[in-house]
This record gives sequence, C-alpha cells and structure tokens, in this order.
Amino acid sequence: MNFPPYDKFPEIDSETIILREIQDDDIKDVVEISFYDAMPALTVEKAKEMQNRINQDYQNGSSIHWGIANKQTNQIMGTLGYYRGFDNRIGELGCVLKPEFHGKGFMTTAMKMAAEFGLNNIGLTKVIAITDRQNNSAIKLFNRVGFVKTRDLEENEIEYQFVNK
Repeated sequence: MNFPPYDKFPEIDSETIILREIQDDDIKDVVEISFYDAMPALTVEKAKEMQNRINQDYQNGSSIHWGIANKQTNQIMGTLGYYRGFDNRIGELGCVLKPEFHGKGFMTTAMKMAAEFGLNNIGLTKVIAITDRQNNSAIKLFNRVGFVKTRDLEENEIEYQFVNK
C-alpha cells in the first residue's frame, strides 16, 4: 500500500486535462463546487477553510483530492478524489464538475485516471463510487468509465465498483 501523503503531490495528465493539487489561486474557481461533509462553501473564505481541511486530510493519509484543470488554460473545472480513508484497501471516489464543462468528456477522463491511480499507485483492491438513485448523470458517468452497480444502499443510494478493463 502506498497511502498519501506523497513526497510530491501526484499529477496525472491526459491530452485534455491535468489532475493536480489545488492552489490558493484556484480557490476562486472552485467556490461554487466546494463541499466538505456535504456542506457547500458559500464564500471564498469558506472555500479556503474547506480546502485547508481537505489538505489536512491528505496530510493525515485519509484522502487525496485533485483539481481537474484544463490542460490548455490550467483553469480548474472541477474536483475529484478519494474520501473517507482507505479502510480494507477500498477507496471511494467522489467528483464534481462546474456546469459549463458538462458533456465534454472531462469527468469521464478524470474518473478513469483517478480510479486507475487508486488501483495501480495506492494499491487499492477496490474503487467504489456512491450516488443517489435519481442521479442519472452520475450513473451514466459511472457506466462510461467502467463502474458496475454492486449494491443498493440505504437512503436511496447505489454503490458502483470500478472494473479495470
């Protein structure tokens, strides 16, 4: 197992995006999509506080959280990462993308890269994602990326598992 934190924060890139560490200069771009414990940030200051907590979780080895940056502009379009620790070598991926970037394939690419990082670099044996049963966009995303439904959960949620093809 190779849990965070790492000597150098891992960057992963494709032809269109870079998964990278969120910097202070990025906070203004992520306010509208900043959440911690399901609570949204409503101000830049709150988003900074949330990012500090996320960074502390990373330093404690219980998460890794990337910004999804446009490879041409370096602008953060969304975020994704592993949350809630890595108990039993299982990682849960969560993601959010700003609405103006929906439907362009960015999140499909990002989720696949992050899931493969979890298996190949962290050493997870299982990568899961959980969504509300009514979240059709997330369900379609999971199917495109290679997740399969594994079980129904309480509170109208569904669990999916990444199947590395």
